[in-house]
Amino acid sequence: MSRPQFEVADVIKQFANEFYTTCKPNGYQRKVLRALVLCRTPALGGHKDKCDCCGRERFSYNSCRNRHCPKCQSSRQAFWVEDLLEATLAVKHYHIVFTIAHELNAICLLDSKWFYAKLFSCVWDTLRQFGYTHFGVETGAVCVLHTWGQNLSLHPHIHCIVPAAGETLAGNMKHIGGSGKFLYPVGQLSLVFRGKMMECIKSRLKKQSLPGQYQGIVDTAWKKPWVVFCEPSLAKPEHVVKYLGQYTHRVAITNHRILSIHGDSVTFMHKDYGDNARQKPVNLTGTEFLRRFCMHILPRRFVKIRRYGIYSSRERALKNKQGLKTKLTVKPKETVQERIKRLTGFDVYQCPFCKQGTMHTVEVLPRIRSPDYSLAFFLQNQG
Repeated sequence: MSRPQFEVADVIKQFANEFYTTCKPNGYQRKVLRALVLCRTPALGGHKDKCDCCGRERFSYNSCRNRHCPKCQSSRQAFWVEDLLEATLAVKHYHIVFTIAHELNAICLLDSKWFYAKLFSCVWDTLRQFGYTHFGVETGAVCVLHTWGQNLSLHPHIHCIVPAAGETLAGNMKHIGGSGKFLYPVGQLSLVFRGKMMECIKSRLKKQSLPGQYQGIVDTAWKKPWVVFCEPSLAKPEHVVKYLGQYTHRVAITNHRILSIHGDSVTFMHKDYGDNARQKPVNLTGTEFLRRFCMHILPRRFVKIRRYGIYSSRERALKNKQGLKTKLTVKPKETVQERIKRLTGFDVYQCPFCKQGTMHTVEVLPRIRSPDYSLAFFLQNQG
């Protein structure tokens, strides 16, 4: 894929000072924005490579490796998919998406870390309850949090893959589901999930002495139907894992969606799902773009991919300890670059100029200085 003309980093460089003054982001959000600006620049250091065939040289700079960076996710995604495939049962899987009423966004912004944690908890409680009531088993799930809509608005929802299998009380594995398209009735899933989440929200507001202030929001959210979307099962585990892999390491917006940065505005493409998912341009001021982007910077150390039930790390470790599951085979050691080539077919050592030679590192480039200095200082010294 060709390099995009505009990047999120360009938006940050141009509008960060105005955004800082207007919106007052917290220290962690500033640190993330700073990392995105410095990604793959001389500030983080790198190395100079030379081709053993044509003799041309290339400078490569280090990545920031921040999970919110649009440029640092492809290899992580490929590694995650491979690792999960090793622990996935050879049964049908279902893709289920849990969403909430958008009126609750105001409550989410009060304490996003608490809100997202409860969202995960209520999703798993609902799936676990249906596993026992419908099939009498402890089921499992791999859940991924997304917080954005196509236009960068706040839209918290969780993608889940759920196996058509579970563990009985006697400790035996049992296939569940039937010939139908769905594992559980989505209407019932929606009602139970709404009840659990709203109960948590009301209890939280009452504890913080805020129920009256947000009573209108709570009443509206109660009356609205919540959407739980379920896709028909995918036959092979590798299909569903690779499908979910498309969602695991996404960020709020990719660089290729940004069309232009002109004056004080940013234009990017989005899918309008209210109009048959047609591609349409969205125009925002640079400050508003960064405000929306920062809404999707997850709280520090918050885990956005979680495994539950028979797919949890604890459950797998217990099974291996008891000898009920085969331990993973030992893989031959390989470097990150070798693994990337094996999984994606991209050879980072191949010369990008002649396509015949191999690039060899001839010089290591140190960091220009610590990346912890302020973004304002960095911006003042550009150009």
